[in-house]
This record gives sequence, C-alpha cells and structure tokens, in this order.
Amino acid sequence: MPINYEHVMAMKRLGLQYSYNERDVMLYALGIGMGTNAMDEEELLFVNEAAAHARPLKVMPTFASVAAWGAEPGTSAQMGLTGVVLDGERDITFHRPLPPVARLTADTSTLGVYDKGKNAVIRYQTVLKDESGERLATLIGSNFALGDGGFDAPVLEQPKPHEVPTRAPDKVVHIPTRADQALVYRLCGDRNPLHSDPEFARRAGYARPILHGMCTYGITCRGVLRAYADNDPGAILRHAARFSSPVFPGETVTLEMWKDGNSIAFEAKVQARGVTVIKNGLSVLR
Repeated sequence: MPINYEHVMAMKRLGLQYSYNERDVMLYALGIGMGTNAMDEEELLFVNEAAAHARPLKVMPTFASVAAWGAEPGTSAQMGLTGVVLDGERDITFHRPLPPVARLTADTSTLGVYDKGKNAVIRYQTVLKDESGERLATLIGSNFALGDGGFDAPVLEQPKPHEVPTRAPDKVVHIPTRADQALVYRLCGDRNPLHSDPEFARRAGYARPILHGMCTYGITCRGVLRAYADNDPGAILRHAARFSSPVFPGETVTLEMWKDGNSIAFEAKVQARGVTVIKNGLSVLR
C-alpha cells in the first residue's frame, strides 16, 4: 500500500518520557571516538567523571541525537514504508547545554513528505524539554525510504541545503575511527544489524558492517568543537549535515572546514576511498 500523504503529515507523538545519566553521556562520547588517548585532558572531560580534583562532566552537544532514541512521529509500518529506510540528514539546534543527568519530554511531529519518484523522503521534528518544560534541543531529521515513491502528494521542494564555499578549506583535521566503533556506538540506541552483523551487511550490499551515519555526524561535531570552540559544548548553537556515503569502522574521516563569522561550513571525506561521507555541513557558534 502506498504512503498516505495526509495520514503521515498528521502523525505526531507528544509527551514521550525519557531519562539519561552520566553513564549514557560517557558511552556516547566513547561511541563517537573520544577518549582513545588516555592523556588527552580535553577529551577526558567528556568520558571520565572520576578525577583527583572535582570537575563537571562535559556533554557532547550531539548527545541530543540519542538522548530520546526512537522519538519519531511513527514507525515505518505506521507510515506505510515497505523498503529499506536510511537516515538522510540531521539538523539540531541546541537551546541550552545538556546536563549530564536529566529527565526529558519529547514532542515529535512530521514536517514534510516528499515524493522523489522511485523513493520518498519524510522530514520530522523532535523537541526535547527538561522537567520544567524548558527547551533543550530541537532536532530535524529526514528518512530516505527506498522504493516508496509514487504516491499521491503535493509537488513540494525540500529545503535547500547549506552550500559549502568553493575556496580551499580554512582547516582540515583527520579523525581516525576504531575497528570496533560501530559495536560501541550501537549501545547508544541504534541496534540495526547493518552496523554489527557481517552477513546482514553483505545482504544489504556492503562488504562489511558500516558505521552509523549518526556516529559520523557526532564525529564532525567533535572536529568543529575542538577546532573552533575550545571543546566548550555551550559554544555550539546548531549542527546540521546530510549523509552521502557510509564510513567503514577503522577508516579515517577527513573533516574540511570553512569559517565565515559564526558559521562553520564543513564536509567529511574518506580519502582512502575517495568518497564524501557528509555533505552540506553547517555548524553555528553562539
């Protein structure tokens, strides 16, 4: 049965309850590759609360992407999706720095449904609030549904992505990933066997399991945070990116960045394979 446009556009879930603690915060930071150097005091602040001198645990801004894992307007079945569904983009606005321990409420709703001919794109928004009702983060995501196009819907264009400058990058950093990184990151919520089971990955057309796109998204935020924000989570207002190709665990991600005022445009590549894995990246500093 094809997608019912009006039904999917009306989908929303309000008042979903979540909670997390320091362990979850540190596991996420480990999942995006922080803490590999036990003498790197800057990154230890995100993965280690036990220290000779008391210090607060820092929370990666992009932890917001897993703090309310599964908070979407509906399941693939409820939306009428029948094929493989891929993560297309993520755009998070951080209203306040996330605390290391919190109880959250999530409100999520559909923003748009786009017929791409053979495929479909569904954009949605999730607003995370603390116990007092104050907004912590607003997440916009999109799901790219393979083979689910060709339904009755208005002809609408998706919002245009941020354009990356044509000049040479202002900064370039190389961030290695670990061979076991997908196995760690999946413990943050996304248990899709595409990232952990070799046979499942082969059936999906990959030689081996791939890294989560949202893990690569967090890696790009790591790079921007260190290069332009002195590892201060409160300095990041927004972090947005489109996923264009997967990373295989163990590969090195090369992050190219362009700074114009408070805006940092970025792209991420795996140079060893000559592929761009993140396009149209934009990080905004406060």
